[in-house]
Amino acid sequence: MVCQLQRVYLGRFETDLMHIAITVSQKELLNVLLNVAVTRPVFIWGAPGIGKSSIVEQFAADLGFPCVSLLGSQLAPEDIIGVPQIIDGKSVFCPPRIIAREKPYCLFLDELNACSQEVQKSFYSLIHDRRIGEYHLPDGSIVIGAGNRAQDNAIVKPMSSALINRMFHVELTASSRDWLEWAKEHNIHPYILEYIGLRPDHLWRQPPKIEEPFSTPRSWHILSDTLYSFGGSVSDTQLEILASGCLSPPHAVQFRAFVKQIHNRYTLSKIINGDEKWPSAPEDRDVLYFLAQSFRSQLIKELPRDKHKLSSEVAQLNLRAKALMRDLANISLEIAQMTVAPPEDNAHAMLPDWFMVELVRDLPRLAEKKGVK
Repeated sequence: MVCQLQRVYLGRFETDLMHIAITVSQKELLNVLLNVAVTRPVFIWGAPGIGKSSIVEQFAADLGFPCVSLLGSQLAPEDIIGVPQIIDGKSVFCPPRIIAREKPYCLFLDELNACSQEVQKSFYSLIHDRRIGEYHLPDGSIVIGAGNRAQDNAIVKPMSSALINRMFHVELTASSRDWLEWAKEHNIHPYILEYIGLRPDHLWRQPPKIEEPFSTPRSWHILSDTLYSFGGSVSDTQLEILASGCLSPPHAVQFRAFVKQIHNRYTLSKIINGDEKWPSAPEDRDVLYFLAQSFRSQLIKELPRDKHKLSSEVAQLNLRAKALMRDLANISLEIAQMTVAPPEDNAHAMLPDWFMVELVRDLPRLAEKKGVK
């Protein structure tokens, strides 16, 4: 029992130690693969659904190589090294047909760090020497591995130092700009393109500790497919079902409100310019919440951290923002407070301190319940 506990502890310790100091976006990863993967095996770390598999497939297609994917969590050692046969009185291991090819190709070892230790050992010579027994990968072939991270509540097992040291490591992060460029080329639903353009912070969310859907580039792609499958006649109830089945619950609520405000023709730009007012009807509270959160995102983007760097145009936005926050508080103090409250899970998504000081000075009610300082 003690030995088992020690192995569990050491496994967690080794997994936690695997950190990459610098992350890369989708475009940066493609550049790394084009320059590194052609000479050395590359291992891509990243959260589930962030796009590791699709990038490798795109990379292989750009090279004109077929991409052979093996899912590590479903492999046994014999799936890699093959089975022995007696030839001329000697045993020879025959590698699987899917791997033993005559022309160069890209071998993608997905979920490599979800393999058992025995399966990981079978990859050693394949990754280091591009060899399985007596079979050698065709000259020019490329080997790429990928896996989730321990903090993502995914199935991961500690990788031995020998296996880690045989590969070049890089960590992929979600880039809304890169994803939107990709999404436009791949016919992602217009509602999703516009929504992520307004709320790029909703493209990806850290996997939750409980079992529920969560937002990733992959889940937005799934939602796009489901929207197209319903055609142009998605009811509010159907939209709620579709969004809730793909996205993190807060994102699903706001996406539904976004679609609703499109149908109702509310636009944030017109509200900021004074051409429209905040929606005030009780049945439009979800739309109001979405618009208020989008307004917050725009302020974070536009307002500088240093007030002395205010341009004349942004200074006008500053004055207009305070008037809009006053109007918002008169309609729903709770939504107004949520709009200015410090986020719990993202320290970088905070309104500038100087703006908050002026806002609380002019609108003290906003600080009553949310602890805004």
